[in-house]
Amino acid sequence: MIDYWHNPRCSKSRAGLALLQEHGAEVNLRKYLEDAPTADEIRKVLSLLGVSPIAMMRTGEKLFRELGLTKSSSDDALIQAMAEHPILIERPLAIAGDKAAIGRPPENVLELL
Repeated sequence: MIDYWHNPRCSKSRAGLALLQEHGAEVNLRKYLEDAPTADEIRKVLSLLGVSPIAMMRTGEKLFRELGLTKSSSDDALIQAMAEHPILIERPLAIAGDKAAIGRPPENVLELL
């Protein structure tokens, strides 16, 4: 089972989902903009990805700047911002067991199969 943090309005998110489905993967969709992950869930995914919080963020979002965030903001500040404003989370995210992938490009999600 692959947990998939999905934004149906995003073409990359739709493409990643289609790839998983084409390969017969069982996918549990989470529309993360409606069902925002907690800070602890974000920390867990960061650990699985093995990246810093900034690598999981949409730094080009206008809200990123409006919140006064920068690429040198503290990890805690970035994680809290993602929990409070899930639009800042890079999409899509796929999680399977002890592995995770950011679907940029969408083919990255196939690493979980």
